[in-house]
Amino acid sequence: MIKTLRFALAAPLALALAACGSGTEEAGSLEGEAVAAVPAPEGTQWSDQVTETADGGTLVGNPNAPLKLIEYGSLTCPTCARFAQEGSEPLIQDYVNKGTVSFELRQFAIHGPVDLMLGRLTKCGPKEATLPLSDQVWLNLEAIMQPVQTNGQALEAAMQLPLEQRFIVAAEQMGYLDFFAERGISVDQGRQCLADVAAIEQAAAHTQRYSQEFNIAGTPTFVLNGQNVDANTWAALEPILQRAGAR
Repeated sequence: MIKTLRFALAAPLALALAACGSGTEEAGSLEGEAVAAVPAPEGTQWSDQVTETADGGTLVGNPNAPLKLIEYGSLTCPTCARFAQEGSEPLIQDYVNKGTVSFELRQFAIHGPVDLMLGRLTKCGPKEATLPLSDQVWLNLEAIMQPVQTNGQALEAAMQLPLEQRFIVAAEQMGYLDFFAERGISVDQGRQCLADVAAIEQAAAHTQRYSQEFNIAGTPTFVLNGQNVDANTWAALEPILQRAGAR
């Protein structure tokens, strides 16, 4: 685990940027008849149903939906941010809430410590908050990344501290504790989460597994019913969902 975390922390920002926004190859044809809507449990909508998966993801929607969409996304990836800005709302409202599509976000720490820090903070509250907080990061990505670019020395210095301290200090220096405090995660709560070395190591291990076992090489990568799809924008992904039966 420690080796995995150190590997993630050592990932150079400039090299990792090459993997952000990479396209994917379509692994096969996804064609199907229109799938009938599935009613949500009485008094709810499917977007209220959120589960944490065994593969480290956060799944929203009908867990038995016939169309299962996975996004491997980096919280520091501009292309992922564009997808969130353009696609999050219609994906949830027009497809997930019909019960025909489930959506699982698997955070992929392309940019090492910054991704791990932000990812941990998005998972600091209830599981229902993970996707909305991730979207908040993407909707404010320029502000999130600005201190990394202008105060990189402080980030590097924080990364030399003991594991249980480094992410807390880095988040303070980057202004992330205040950012999340404005969105429901108190500063004390954020500090406690960032001191949880085991959880951060686990997130790093998930990224390594996604890369080695699932051959994920760039973000965003979308997988529908086990097949990689050639799309990294909502405009490209929606027609694929529709051809597969989402209407």
